[in-house]
Amino acid sequence: MPRIAYVNGRYVAHAEASVHIEDRGYQFADGVYEVCEVARGFIVDMPRHLARLKRSLKELSIAWPVSEGVLPMLLREVVRRNHVVDGLVYLQVTRGVASREFVFPAAGTRPSLVITARKADPSTAAKRVENGIKVITVPENRWDRVDIKSTGLLPNVLAKQKAKEAGAQEAWFVDADGTVKEGGSSNAWIITRDGVLVTRPAEQGILRGITRTTLFDVAAKLGLKIEERGFSVAEAKAAREAFISSATTIAMPVVEIDGAPIANGHPGSTTLSLRQAFFDIAEKSPA
Repeated sequence: MPRIAYVNGRYVAHAEASVHIEDRGYQFADGVYEVCEVARGFIVDMPRHLARLKRSLKELSIAWPVSEGVLPMLLREVVRRNHVVDGLVYLQVTRGVASREFVFPAAGTRPSLVITARKADPSTAAKRVENGIKVITVPENRWDRVDIKSTGLLPNVLAKQKAKEAGAQEAWFVDADGTVKEGGSSNAWIITRDGVLVTRPAEQGILRGITRTTLFDVAAKLGLKIEERGFSVAEAKAAREAFISSATTIAMPVVEIDGAPIANGHPGSTTLSLRQAFFDIAEKSPA
């Protein structure tokens, strides 16, 4: 059965979908996106994802492609038509189709909206959790507005390719002073020897991850302390545990950074506890 996408007002098979050559997302990366986890037949944290989408659109002065009330229904319908019980749903909004000019197109140009969904096998993620992942560090080379979930992700692509070539699964961007910012597609965390969770403040310099936000709720339920502050690569390597968070990884243990094992080189118990409790605490919208 072909996958079904929603493209600018129509549900189409992926093979029939196309992008206009003058879509500003294609030519300028002039757009934003969101990815929601689908788990056990629920779309996880959808209201928070859509709230962040609203902020991204506002920051880039892109109009809503449909009314705010309609978008959740479209997400659910794409998930339903693709029979996704576990997986993800992806949505992308660009400034639309217009003659190639750097300035914004004429008022009234309709934004483009694409929504897709795909299945994932939960056992694949579970196996990765058992072993944990490896991380490399790379110098920060992105624009300052990484707080906007823009489709302009070329530095992230290059960083994650470098990680793959090094036998790792994620790359952490690091400031010139040695402070960790975030991963190519995730937020970065450590757990100190005293059991305190540490992650960089999200006011600027990183994306305010939705899973990151929900993990604050999870940590509170588990009685864990969180400090929002920067941490160095050296501190991360000396930590009791480290992990990444994102919609597609939840809380994924990091067992090695730049070839140095974290603690005993195995996934830590606190990270596993956060992951185990996540689904029960996260907001769940029936798909």
